[in-house]
Amino acid sequence: MYAMILDENRAFCWTQIADPVRKTDEVLIRVKAAAVNRADLMQKDGCYASPPGWPPWCGLEVSGVVEEAPETSGFKPGDSVCALLGGGGYSEKVCAPAGMVLPAPEGLSFEEAASLPEVWATIYLNLELEAGGLKKTDVFFVQAGASGVGLAAIQFAKTCGAKVITTVGSAEKEEIVRRFGADIVLNHRRDDVQKRLAENPVDVALDCVGGEAMGNCLQNMAFGGRWIMIATLGGSKTQIDLETVWRKRIRLIGSTLRSRTPEEKSRILSALQTRLWPLFNERKLKSLIHGVFPVHDVEKAHQVLRRRENAGKVVLKFS
Repeated sequence: MYAMILDENRAFCWTQIADPVRKTDEVLIRVKAAAVNRADLMQKDGCYASPPGWPPWCGLEVSGVVEEAPETSGFKPGDSVCALLGGGGYSEKVCAPAGMVLPAPEGLSFEEAASLPEVWATIYLNLELEAGGLKKTDVFFVQAGASGVGLAAIQFAKTCGAKVITTVGSAEKEEIVRRFGADIVLNHRRDDVQKRLAENPVDVALDCVGGEAMGNCLQNMAFGGRWIMIATLGGSKTQIDLETVWRKRIRLIGSTLRSRTPEEKSRILSALQTRLWPLFNERKLKSLIHGVFPVHDVEKAHQVLRRRENAGKVVLKFS
């Protein structure tokens, strides 16, 4: 098979390598599409390696067709599936533990199906498990609302009945997040985010930005609020008033999905299939695809994310 590996200069190189050898508890998938995530950009830059046991090249979520599967897995050759990976998705074939493979929701294209596992596992992990769920009375704040994670978070929060506040960086993205259900949309280039959060104390926040402003925003949380950090795209340094933290009983939670065990990920994906996949089948949840690129144009796809141009997911297509 061929895979888009990283050469000694960390440049992408379409290279012929040995086919993966399936373990007894794994599903072998011929890849049709692979979504691009910011973790892939970090991996290409040499600062976010695949966990032990996974291929050393990029790719955290794919869709495709089953070629081989354990009899007990519920999958058979020819099934359309999507899968969460620890790495190695930029290749013609992948093997994944059966628990990390899901049937593709009915009626979705391979490109749409590839955009689901990483994003929605991230949302379920953080909003349901880390935050303890959302209530109808909650105010939910998510940074970068037009990203793949942001749009999924908005939809999940609205299924729980929460009030959603989000940030974006352009008028075009403002319209997109409103269409997906955001109640208060803040353009961080124009609006005073801290002021608006003070007017709407936040119960749960999902933050991929961090940076200097994060500490001030933390002061505007509701009593018992949970602020979940999943990345620091705006910088890793801030100042926090610790008195505010203990007086308001605020919880600051750091969270990553990639480093969790296959068993943990399998439990999360099982919950997704039970709770959220029916909503995709009914078109009550959806994935916005910003662009689809041939796998050979992977560098162009990465540049879209690096320039933060995308609203929704960027996907690589395999022939």
